[in-house]
Amino acid sequence: QVHLVESGGGLVQAGGSLRLSCVASGVRFRNLGIGWFRQAPGQEREFVAAINLRGEKTAYSESAEGRFTISRIDALNTVYLQMNSLKPEDTAVYYCAGDQWGAPSRTTQDMKGPVLYDYWGQGTQVTVSV
Repeated sequence: QVHLVESGGGLVQAGGSLRLSCVASGVRFRNLGIGWFRQAPGQEREFVAAINLRGEKTAYSESAEGRFTISRIDALNTVYLQMNSLKPEDTAVYYCAGDQWGAPSRTTQDMKGPVLYDYWGQGTQVTVSV
């Protein structure tokens, strides 16, 4: 059974940084594309960043571009989301998701779509104060 576990969330002041981690188990990690999504209260889940298998492609939302960096270390079954220059509007629950069955063929545009992901973690809360 595949499990994705997020960690690293917390409370930070505006302008600060956090690094989120997503650890996978029960699957050959190097075959997974990983995406990060977030959901704020009363809002729909939205795409943040994604990285394909082997880290050859990355994709970012407009709001994340230039502030967030996604990376992976396959030996640790882990994907990281480094978030810098955080803003109050980044406050949300952050979820990582795994794309297994279509991962090799995904375009960067494909990687932004939540429906293509097969596995989801439980989320980690990020709160950015003014």
